[in-house]
Amino acid sequence: MAPRGDGLLSHELLPGEKGPQDACGVFGVWAPGEEVSKLAYFGLYALQHRGQESAGIATSNGEQLLVYKDMGLVSQVFNETALNALTGHLAIGHTRYSTTGASTWENAQPTLGATAGGTIALGHNGNLTNTVELVDLVAERYGSQRRGELARGNTTDTALITALLTGDPDHTLEATALEVLPRLRGAFCLVFMDERTLYAARDPQGVRPLVLGRLERGWVVASESAALDIVGASYVREVEPGELICIDADGLRSSRFAPVDRAGCVFEYVYLARPDTSIARRSVHSARVEMGRQLAREFPVDADIVIPVPESGTPAAVGYAAESGIRFAQGLTKNAYVGRTFIEPSQTLRQLGIRLKLNPLREVIRGQRIVVVDDSIVRGNTQRALIRMLREAGAAEVHVRISSPPVKWPCFYGIDFASRAELIATGLTPAEVGASLGADSLGYISLEGMVAATEQPKSQLCTACFTGSYPIELPPSAALGKHLLEQSELPLGAPEDGLHTLVGTTGGATALEQP
Repeated sequence: MAPRGDGLLSHELLPGEKGPQDACGVFGVWAPGEEVSKLAYFGLYALQHRGQESAGIATSNGEQLLVYKDMGLVSQVFNETALNALTGHLAIGHTRYSTTGASTWENAQPTLGATAGGTIALGHNGNLTNTVELVDLVAERYGSQRRGELARGNTTDTALITALLTGDPDHTLEATALEVLPRLRGAFCLVFMDERTLYAARDPQGVRPLVLGRLERGWVVASESAALDIVGASYVREVEPGELICIDADGLRSSRFAPVDRAGCVFEYVYLARPDTSIARRSVHSARVEMGRQLAREFPVDADIVIPVPESGTPAAVGYAAESGIRFAQGLTKNAYVGRTFIEPSQTLRQLGIRLKLNPLREVIRGQRIVVVDDSIVRGNTQRALIRMLREAGAAEVHVRISSPPVKWPCFYGIDFASRAELIATGLTPAEVGASLGADSLGYISLEGMVAATEQPKSQLCTACFTGSYPIELPPSAALGKHLLEQSELPLGAPEDGLHTLVGTTGGATALEQP
């Protein structure tokens, strides 16, 4: 048997050292006559950076809805046979990193549920902040008996959204969505579908990106514009904050469930999004290059070469070199084929200095005064190991430049940072952080410099991880946390009478049809 994905990545410079992770990537396509499952597959492939723990695709042929999902990377979960079995004219896809609920098969998406007129499959990017309130709402409306995803052991806020959307026997899914969506708080980009219609919705703040694209014979929605490019769709526009889009045989229609109150995540520009994506009409690559230029203006230094920490530090390093006039060089080489290893190095092997991800080019490094550009520092362990590696390779000086301000606060909107106690910038000045890392100097870009590089008004960005100012009100700390639904005895429920029968489950595949 082939090894089953365990949902654990071990491809960093330090095994077990995890950088900031985004919640998920979502993709949806309505395109009669096209191979929608394969379009969804390639769309998810383009969004793999947004989540590497599990992946899933749902399709519908107008009568029956099929879902296939499993733990692992997109390329590990799907093969030609699985995709050929997922027939239909519309599809949604999801690639997950867990920010609510554990990394288990039960929590993989798309989620499933029975509605008054059919079946719903749903994928979610983001993180809700009023989970406890929604648990109470589900229990109040549908009683204490667990049904659907909740009965199958799903412990995510996505399962709660699905329960609420499937619980109204007197209204269409579209009408139910327009009633439920205003009740959600936090970050949510949703793609969902029933047998005939594709839906997309985005929270009123537009924390996470979501875009709409056009195919010759259909429509596409995706977390990032780069996914549109991959499947040959032309960019149309963003899904607006507070907007619900519905796409079916009658075309595309739009409804507004909340007024726009923009607070887009600035960290998407710094690190999370692909560089070939545009957010709010600003090229992410251009924003990162400008962050590097601003870094050079704010923290100049006499040095011989500028090197990036690949790949996330490369655009900012290009900008730093261009602005400073210091030569750009590739001082670190990255293993392009590292994705996942199922072998955990022992302590003895770790002491040998196993380098799965990066290795220095000694002939470039030796004797040089180096500026190393990276996008962010979280715990600092990776940068500390990297600086040690560069010194061992013969670097004369190592000056670290970071294209974001110090990360000091946790994110509750879909990025899994370390806890505040683990964040190296908590309680330390930049000089003290630099000394802790072993750098000759350390410079973080200013908040104003970073924001200016995005070309977005500061008032329309979320900078909470840098400032501690949260644009969406947070509940008490007891009502927050990744494993909230697993650790509590909160009442969970869903409608007692399911309208669909489970007719087949093979591996990660689930088929639902009307009885």
